[in-house]
Amino acid sequence: MPDRQLLHLVIGGELTGVGEYQFRDLKKVDFVGAYPNYAEAFAAWKSKAQATVDNALTRYFIIHAHKLLDPDEHHDESQPH
Repeated sequence: MPDRQLLHLVIGGELTGVGEYQFRDLKKVDFVGAYPNYAEAFAAWKSKAQATVDNALTRYFIIHAHKLLDPDEHHDESQPH
């Protein structure tokens, strides 16, 4: 039986400022993808983050979508958040 899917989304783009969490232009947000677990999402996030390390305003994020879809259920993930 396959592991239970725990949906994670990876997005990123240019922020309005260092330390801010607001995108400069929502039309330019980079939707990297949807992943069935944290480990795969982390690998995608790390690749994008390393590729944009020279731009201090560009940041990528992992969104734990499974928690938004089912906020009352507790999930055990093997990776730190």
